[in-house]
Amino acid sequence: MKILWIVIAAVLVVLAADTVYVVNESQLALQFQFGRIVRTDATPGLHFKIPLVQSVRLFDRRILTLDAQPARYLTQEKKAVAVDYFATWRIADVRRYYTATLGVEDSAEQRLTPIVVEALRNTINQRQLQDIVVLNRSNLGGEMLRNVNRITQPSLGIEVVDIRIKRIDLPEDSNVLKSVYERMSAERSRAALKLRAEGDEESSKIRAGADMQRQVIAAEAERDAQQLKGQGDAEAASIAAQAYSADPEFYAFYRSMQAYRTAFGGKDVLVLDPDSELLRYFANPGRAAASTK
Repeated sequence: MKILWIVIAAVLVVLAADTVYVVNESQLALQFQFGRIVRTDATPGLHFKIPLVQSVRLFDRRILTLDAQPARYLTQEKKAVAVDYFATWRIADVRRYYTATLGVEDSAEQRLTPIVVEALRNTINQRQLQDIVVLNRSNLGGEMLRNVNRITQPSLGIEVVDIRIKRIDLPEDSNVLKSVYERMSAERSRAALKLRAEGDEESSKIRAGADMQRQVIAAEAERDAQQLKGQGDAEAASIAAQAYSADPEFYAFYRSMQAYRTAFGGKDVLVLDPDSELLRYFANPGRAAASTK
């Protein structure tokens, strides 16, 4: 009897545990009753179901990545290019997703891949090789994204979030590689010329500023030198005036000696009038001797 009660309690515990289920923030839930979908709107949190009658399947609602193998496509002028891409997707309609793929992620990617490939092929087939090289990859992905979602959302319940081209390998026998290299080289040359011009302009500004400062400093130095020279000349004149006022005759004699040194220095022959004022101290030596006492 005791064993029977234990079995009954265990069954009740199992049934009670089977009546609740939890949906996380990153999950979508489908509730089934005898294999038929009865609920698709379960929000994150705790929910209840009928044990043994109803069942629940949970699906990842986060963004998933489809990373396909590179494939070769033909451009408008029949040039082959190898394109490597990836796509990101998520479940938009969980009921439709389960109906189309039975909730198997690999099955969903197998059905999604040819749709993306076909959209990529159509996009490249409509463009020339040169246009594909210069085409903005985000714009290319946006165009394919619209084409793909028009098919995947109603048929698979999948929303393709983004399609990005990782790499485009060009045929080596085309002239596009050379033109791309030349364009890149021209862009780098323009950037270098721009930087060089900006550097020359900045250098000219610095040189002009330095020259202006040099001229200002030289002008200020010349001004100060003239002021000092004027002060020196004034002081020399003052000293000379004081000397002249103290002994005018000696001052005249001293000035005459300086004049003799200047006039006779380095001259072999000098013709002068004997009565010249310049020679008065030669004409009257006594006067010169008296002036020095």
